[in-house]
Parts: sequence; C-alpha cells; structure tokens
Amino acid sequence: MSDEQGIEIVDLHVWFGDGPDRVDAVQSVSFNVGKGASVGLVGESGSGKSTILRAITGLAGGWSGSMKVAGEVLERKRSRAFYNRVQMVFQDPYASLHPRHSVDQVLSETLGLHGLKDIDRRIVKLLDEVGLGPAFRFRYPHQLSGGQRQRVAIARALASEPSILLLDEPTSALDVSVQAEILNLLSDLREELKLTYLMVSHNLAVVGHLCESVMVMQNGQIVEVMSVAELRDQRASHPYTQQLLKSSLGFVRDDAV
Repeated sequence: MSDEQGIEIVDLHVWFGDGPDRVDAVQSVSFNVGKGASVGLVGESGSGKSTILRAITGLAGGWSGSMKVAGEVLERKRSRAFYNRVQMVFQDPYASLHPRHSVDQVLSETLGLHGLKDIDRRIVKLLDEVGLGPAFRFRYPHQLSGGQRQRVAIARALASEPSILLLDEPTSALDVSVQAEILNLLSDLREELKLTYLMVSHNLAVVGHLCESVMVMQNGQIVEVMSVAELRDQRASHPYTQQLLKSSLGFVRDDAV
C-alpha cells in the first residue's frame, strides 16, 4: 500500500477456541482504508464486524493473515507506538469509564501512560476539542449524560494524538437526539485533526452520515463494498445488502397482498 498511514488488511482470519469448540468469526477478509478516509463496516450482530476491530487492536483470539496499520506490520503483540497512533472508541461510554475516576483522572492517567507532558494544558485542550468546558473536568461518570460520557471517551482516545480511530458502534448506546451531536463531533474532529476512521455499525443511517464507503459483512465475510452514494440510492447487488437496505426503510406495504 502506497499510503503508509492507513489500514491494509489481507486475508484475515480470526477464530476463538480450539478443536470442536473453534468458532471462525472472520474468514478471508481483505480491505484497505486510505489515510484520511472514513469507512464503515455494517452487518447484523455476529457477522464479525467488531471482531475485526479487536483483531487490529490485539484484543481478539487467534488470527492469521496480514495487517498493516499506520505504517506498522502487526505481529502478535502491539508496540507502544501502535497505541499512540491507533485508538478505539467503544460502544458503551459508561462501561468504558472507571466509575470512581473523575474526568480529570481519566485523562491524566491516559496522558501519563503515553508519556506526555504538560498534562494540565492538554486536558483543557482535549475537553475543548470534544465540546466540554472546564466545568466538566472534575465530574464523575455518574454526573454526566450519555452523550457527555461519550465525549469524554472520545477525548481519552484523542489523548495520544492518534492518526486512526476505530469506532465500535459509537452512538448505539445513546438517545437518538444525542446520536447526531456525537456524529457531527466525530465528523468535525476528522476534518480538523486529519483522522482516519474505521467504524462498525448496524445502523446504515449512521454510516451514511460519517463514512464515504461501506463494507457489508455476513457470516464473517465481506459480501459487498459500496460507496455511500450507492447506499443512499439503494444500489446494492448482493441479496444480503438488499435485505439490509429494505430493513433500514422499516415496514414496506405489499400492495399485491
């Protein structure tokens, strides 16, 4: 791949367990995400979308194939430099934040782990970047709304000044009214900080808002790749993608019945 700062996955297989208990969660998946791009992975639960993100970050089980991310060929263990360049935002912001740590503690600890200095200034800057003022700095997760907690989680992911964010259903645990705010924030951050996104979602509208292209997964495999323009125009060729699009439109009355 000529673009050294994106994501290149070649023939990725991911499995859990051994012998008769083995489950092949991802099978022969290959794709590229160029620097600065925003690509969505969609499919029903259990299709392998989140497993790909976990394989990239080293959280999955056994895997084979080739993964090159942010210029680094990934081995069994991830380097410290990898975690400086690649960060993940999880689905449930409440579960991903320590309930007894204030926002200040969460961000201070993260900045310290990455060996960064001038922590006080950086915390103020991070909170500003995600649309939270200084009043939120010493609050605890239970004192924040769902959207505010996700903003803190995004600030934590940005602490190491990464070039790539892996987004695992970043809005699915939020009220519909708050989802658009977080998606707009992520869109603005991508433009301002020149970030690359790989986002998992089951919601085609969310993918259409944030991504330029989408990869459709079924049973651990990518069955179709399409642009968001094609997605919006309902121009799917694979039957499974057509089914997903139809489901996203809600109930369609059959006049022939």
